[in-house]
Amino acid sequence: MSYYVLGTIASFCFLASLIPFIPIAHGAVRVFDFGRLQLAILSITAIIFLLVILPINWVSLIFLAMLSMALAIQAVYIARFTPLWAKQSARHHPDNTERSVISLFVCNVKQGNRRHQDLIKLINARDPDILILMETDQQWVDALDASLTDYAQKISCPQDNSYGMYLASRLEMPRGDIQFLLNEGIPSFHCSFKVTEGHLFDLISIHPDPPVPHRDTQGRDAEILVAGKLAAKRQRPLIVTGDLNDVAWSETTRRFLRISQLLDPRQGRGMFNSFDARFPFLRWPLDHVFHSEEFELVSIERQPHIGSDHFPMFYEFALVFENDNSLPDDATADDREEAERLIHTEKNRSRKPVGEDWES
Repeated sequence: MSYYVLGTIASFCFLASLIPFIPIAHGAVRVFDFGRLQLAILSITAIIFLLVILPINWVSLIFLAMLSMALAIQAVYIARFTPLWAKQSARHHPDNTERSVISLFVCNVKQGNRRHQDLIKLINARDPDILILMETDQQWVDALDASLTDYAQKISCPQDNSYGMYLASRLEMPRGDIQFLLNEGIPSFHCSFKVTEGHLFDLISIHPDPPVPHRDTQGRDAEILVAGKLAAKRQRPLIVTGDLNDVAWSETTRRFLRISQLLDPRQGRGMFNSFDARFPFLRWPLDHVFHSEEFELVSIERQPHIGSDHFPMFYEFALVFENDNSLPDDATADDREEAERLIHTEKNRSRKPVGEDWES
C-alpha cells in the first residue's frame, strides 16, 4: 500500500513539475505554474515518509529520484522569493532629506462579496494615499463613494462581469484615464499623481483574465506584456499594480519585468501570497506591485481577510530619484518577439473575458 501511495505522489509531483516547461499558452498547462510552494512541501513530506517507511531498493530509489527532481525544480523558482535571494528593491532608510512616501492599498474585493463595511474600516485604518480595487460593480462603487468622502480624487469603472475597477486618491491626480487595452470588457487605469514636492509619478492598474483549463492564456499574457511595453516607454517614475492572475515566478511575469525594467519588491523578501484567502493550503501571489528605480521600498504587508478570495495588500514606497536598486536583466529579442506575437494575436480577435458570469 505504501508503494502505491508514495508512487502516486512521486509521479504527480514529478509530472506537475515538468508540465510548465511545455511552451504552450493554455490554461491546462499554465495552471501548473501556480502551486510551486505546495508541490515543494508535498515533495519534502513524501521524501521523509519514503525514507522512514520504505526499504531501500530500486523502486524506492526511483521514487526518491522523482521527488528530489520535483523539489529541485520548484526550489529554483521559489528561492527568488525568500531571504536567500538578492533583493531587487532597495529598502528605504530615512535620512534628513525630505522624501515623498506614497502608500498604496490594492485589493480584489470579489464582486459577489458584500462585506463593504469590513473593507471600508480596513481602508480607514490603513489610511492609504491611493487605493485601487478590482471586481467593483455598482453596489461596490455606491458603498465606497458614500464612505470615502475624504478622498477628493476618484475614478471608477463599475462592471457586472467581475472586471470593474475603482481608484481613490488623496494625492492630486492630473490624469486619470480608463483604457481597454485589448478586450472591450477589461478596463485598465492609467493615472498621474503629484506629490507634495511637486514631483509627478504615473500608475497603471490592470486586471487581466485568469487561466482556465479549457482556454488559452494569450489574453492574460498579452495584457501583462502591453503594460510592460507601456512601462518601458515611461517618462516619469512608474508603479504598475493589480490582480494579474499570474504568479510572480511565471515566465510571463519575468518577461514583463525584463521588458519594462521595473522591479519586484518581493524578490529576496517573501511571496506575500494574496490568493486564495479562503484556503490556507492553496495560496500564491496573484496581486502584484512593480515599480521603477526612482522608488525605494518602505513596507509591504498583507492585510486581514475582508470576505474576498483575495487578501488586500498595503505598500509604501519612497520617491527618492536615486538608484540603489538592482535592475532586472535586459529583454532579449525572443522576449520582444513573443510580446509582439501575443499582442498582435489578441488585438485581432474579439472574445468575452473569462469568467464574466462567475459572480452573476
